[in-house]
Amino acid sequence: MKQVAGQVAYHSGLVAERIVEQDYERRGLPIVQRRWRGRGGEIDLIARNGSGLVFVEVKKAHSFAKAAERLSVRQMDRIKISALDYLGSEPLGQLTELRFDVALVDHQGQVDIIENAFGQM
Repeated sequence: MKQVAGQVAYHSGLVAERIVEQDYERRGLPIVQRRWRGRGGEIDLIARNGSGLVFVEVKKAHSFAKAAERLSVRQMDRIKISALDYLGSEPLGQLTELRFDVALVDHQGQVDIIENAFGQM
């Protein structure tokens, strides 16, 4: 039973990521990486914003508030470490303009994007 619940959560997360991906692309920010893994862990989506990048963490729950509660400081730190790894592949390296967004997805598939959710590095 636990395995089935895990599979449902996994697939639900994939659907949420796809919804968020479409939202970014509609706004003119193409997705350049999905589920990219660095030293700190996985980054759900990486979008191109001109010459800069947007690192996106997707959180899904029944409500936006519950989704937001699922992001911990420890997780934000791990995402930042992975983002620094990714910047090694960029022409400007660590001088690349970047931001960290959190995309909240509720049970109806509605999206609330919090831009620059981590503040400045």
